[in-house]
Amino acid sequence: MIAEHNYGAHSAQVEMRLIIDGKSIGITHMGRDFVLVESPIDHVPGEASIFMKVDDSESQWKVRLPQGISKNSKRVALALCE
Repeated sequence: MIAEHNYGAHSAQVEMRLIIDGKSIGITHMGRDFVLVESPIDHVPGEASIFMKVDDSESQWKVRLPQGISKNSKRVALALCE
């Protein structure tokens, strides 16, 4: 018999999305002042929201996109709204 030990390990279910003008773009990575998005679109600088769900806990907060989004780059610069 082989005993399984997980030592309290847990793989969280994580969903992250950038919400702009009612459009939702998947986020693959998030840093302090940027996100990497799955499918970039062209969008002018302005406000957006980040939606994050970890298991059953959801959060959403406003951010600014000081450089907007370019469909040629998956990296999107962020600044917190004040």
